[in-house]
Formats: sequence, structure tokens, C-alpha cells
Amino acid sequence: MKKKNNYFKVAYCVAVCAFILTGCSNNYSTDEKIFMENEKEELEEEKMGELEVESSGASIEADTENSTDSTVMEPEIVDVDWSEYFNGLNGAAVVYDATNRRYTMYNGDSALTRSSPCSTFKIISSLIALENGIFEPEDSTREWSGEVFWNEDWNKDIDFSEAFRTSCVWYYRQVIDDIGKDMMQKELDKLQYGNCDISDWEGRLNTNNNNRALTGFWIESSLMISPKEQVEVMERIFGDNF
Repeated sequence: MKKKNNYFKVAYCVAVCAFILTGCSNNYSTDEKIFMENEKEELEEEKMGELEVESSGASIEADTENSTDSTVMEPEIVDVDWSEYFNGLNGAAVVYDATNRRYTMYNGDSALTRSSPCSTFKIISSLIALENGIFEPEDSTREWSGEVFWNEDWNKDIDFSEAFRTSCVWYYRQVIDDIGKDMMQKELDKLQYGNCDISDWEGRLNTNNNNRALTGFWIESSLMISPKEQVEVMERIFGDNF
């Protein structure tokens, strides 16, 4: 009898241990399982609802940003009288305040009228040449042909720095020829430089000079740009949006 009692005691202990272990391994009853599954489904539905709200919010934000971008106001134009600084010369001046998107212009009609860029075009041709490796500033000296020009500063071998300072036309004629028509057209189109017209590459439309070394499409020829457009080009080059 004692042995039998011991046997039942052992069986009872084994049963208790089995129950405990079963509980730790998440083997719940059928009702408990149904309850937990329902809870899980509710949590997943709530999570999906939150994701949909977040997605909707992001979409509204994007639409608002796009709407804001599409309603950007045109820059303000302020006319001023700076004639005292021109000493009777017929000219124009354009100053652009990028922060406040404001143009300040003197002689607005002239500021909006296209004309030949002439010497100012050396800014653009220098940029294109440097960007495309046509020459390096430290190795940029070009040999003078020996032809005597009206500007004595041009009658010698010249490097880039001095050519820029003295607006040496024969130097830039060579640089622009090295750039070539295709590259020049591509770069001017990208900059939206005036009418972007380089059709008179040789500068034959220039009736003031027939010396090929001193003429080109940018000197009293096919390429035209207004002072305001020149400022806009500078903004494309040096501003944040280019």
C-alpha cells in the first residue's frame, strides 16, 4: 500500500510539472487561444490604420509642397534713377538681390533690350573653357602671332589671367575655336544665354572689323543678350539652383 501511495505521489508530481511546463510553452486552452487571436487581429487593424493615416499625411505634405512650388512669385522689379553715376552716358544697370528676389534697375528699357555681349562674353567663354579642360590656368600661355594690334597689351605672348584682364580678343578667338561650335552651343543652351545664336561663328556680320583674329559671333554679330538676362545667367552660374 505504501508503494502504491508512493507511486501516486510520483504520478501527481509528474502531472503538476507537466502542467507547469505546458503553461510556459504557451499551450493555452481553446478559449484562451481565440481570445488572443482576436486581440492580435485588433492590434494589427490598429497598426494598419496608423500606417494609412501616416501615408495620407505624407501625401498631403507632398501636395502642399508642390502647390507652394507652383505658386512661386516672380521677382520684384524696382526702378531707380542712377543717372548721376553715368555722367551723361546712355547705359543701364541691373542689381539682383537673390535673397529677396528683387531686381533694382536703372534705365529699364535698355536693361531689357538685347545687344551684343562683346567683351562681357569672356566670362562665359572662360567658364566653358575651364569647365571642359580646354586649358589649365597655370599652363595657359598662347603665342602672339606677331601681328600688331591697336592695344599694345595684346602684342606679346599672353596667359589666361592677363588675357582676361586686358580683354585680349585674339586670345579669346583662339579659345572659342578650341571650344568648338557643338560644345559652345550646348553650354549656351544650358545657360539660356540670350538668344543663344552662334550662327555667325566667324563674325562676318560685324561691319566694324574684318580681321578674323578680332571678330566672332559675340562681337556685334549674331549672339544677343540683354543686361537683365546677363544677370539671370550669373544667378544660374553662381546661385543655388544651377
